[in-house]
Amino acid sequence: MDNISIRIIQPILALILSPLLFGIINRTKAFFAGRKGQPLFQTYFDLWKLVHKGVVYSKTTGWIFRAGPIINLSAILLITLFIPLGHSKAVIFFDGDIFLVIYLFALIRFFTIIAALDTGSSFEGMGASREAQFSALTEPALFLALAAIACGTGKLSLSEILVSITSKFWLSHISIILFVAATLIIVLLTENARIPVDDPNTHLELTMIHEVMVLDSSGPDFAFIVFASALKLWVFTALFAGVLIPDIGFGFWPNLGICVLAVLCVSVVVGIIESCIARLKLLFVPHFIFIATVFAVLAMVFVLRK
Repeated sequence: MDNISIRIIQPILALILSPLLFGIINRTKAFFAGRKGQPLFQTYFDLWKLVHKGVVYSKTTGWIFRAGPIINLSAILLITLFIPLGHSKAVIFFDGDIFLVIYLFALIRFFTIIAALDTGSSFEGMGASREAQFSALTEPALFLALAAIACGTGKLSLSEILVSITSKFWLSHISIILFVAATLIIVLLTENARIPVDDPNTHLELTMIHEVMVLDSSGPDFAFIVFASALKLWVFTALFAGVLIPDIGFGFWPNLGICVLAVLCVSVVVGIIESCIARLKLLFVPHFIFIATVFAVLAMVFVLRK
């Protein structure tokens, strides 16, 4: 299905369902802890409440702090247009769009960091330095993983890559698929500030990474940040599901339903991981990220041996 009216459904689903992923993760963690947990749609309620609140800006902040949430949300919205679901073409695709997506992620990280530094807060500066350190380790892993799958399929577009992952390709390149998927799940946990890298629910500034960078954000600005985080989680889970689950030839709508279900199941897996694994000490986080790089290198080695 190459009809643009059909392909536009993919980013619309991301806009509607991405906040649900946080609810699924929290309910999964509550189940493992023996609690009832917060409502499944709590993130939607929080976003609605935040957009109706006022915004408070510190006297030390400038235009960078105010523009950061808007730029980040705009960039992640643009990324969703390049992420295909159901092994179909995305809304926008062209050869080399894989590099644009990586640079857009870098743009989001850049403005998140400088917006945190613009507050003049030592705590937010500490979180920004940690974000910069860990992102410098995750970017090579993500790039190598995507490069491996691109070399395996012979395509340079995310849409073409995921469309090429058929059941036949999956069986003949199973080692590459598994190594790339292992890399993506570690990158997913790192980029979205999940356990064991970071705890999104912590309130101790000395151990926070992502949350400490947005302490001064409020009202609609914080709503933009939360929504952008939900979309970022959706993008990585959709990419992980698209790589791991092959196209079994059922057509667009069945494949789309399977992919959406897989995205929701990945969020359950993230909740299980956070329930069974403790947060790592900051000194051990680079070791954890390095494992993703090793998996990506192994995927590239298997590609070059084909």
